[in-house]
Amino acid sequence: MSAIANVVDGQIVNNGKTADSSSISKAVEAAKKEAGGALDKDAFLQLLVTQMQYQDPLEPTDNTAYVSQLATFSTLEEMQNMGSTMDRQSASALVGKYVFMEETSATGDTKSIEGTVDYVTFSGSKTYLSIEGTLYDYDNLKTVTDPDYTLAIKLADTFVSQLNKLPKVDVLTKDNLEDVGQIVEVYSTMNSYQRSFLTDEEQKVYNTYAEWYMNQVDTDSDGSDTSGTTQDTETVE
Repeated sequence: MSAIANVVDGQIVNNGKTADSSSISKAVEAAKKEAGGALDKDAFLQLLVTQMQYQDPLEPTDNTAYVSQLATFSTLEEMQNMGSTMDRQSASALVGKYVFMEETSATGDTKSIEGTVDYVTFSGSKTYLSIEGTLYDYDNLKTVTDPDYTLAIKLADTFVSQLNKLPKVDVLTKDNLEDVGQIVEVYSTMNSYQRSFLTDEEQKVYNTYAEWYMNQVDTDSDGSDTSGTTQDTETVE
């Protein structure tokens, strides 16, 4: 069986297009651009079609080679489908978790988002996480934390911030009794896990205020808490 091809200026022309190496190179770049910089299964198929389009009609590619390439294409497709399924399962497991995300705008500005995942939704090949009613691309996920851990961190930070606003213990007066009483009350509501996020030095500082508060309450004439509340005062040895 003979093959007939047009020759223009010494080059083989297929369907009016010159079959040179630059055609394949351009096809590769176009495929990468469409795939967002990575060669996915669609890009692979596009390259295969381009290879068939620009093959030398006098020495066409053997059918066995095409079968091998199609088998590779099928394997790639299965792997990508499997990866997509695993991503969806991983994303679904984030419901109820506290997450941190980063989004980059078209101008290059980075925006940080954090919150609890309400639900997960899928659109085509994309996965989105809903945080406080807004959908965010799953690909922008940075960190996942346990809600108890996040609460403990924030509570400890708030507690230390309020503690640092108090005057030094040696200059406290009755006017500070209510403020110190609020610190003592917050500490009494913290469980052992939440208290573990306080450093030894912060625990020591708190103990000095708690002892001062206890002495003020104990020396009150009627034995009641002059701040208007009655509570147990705890210190850590």
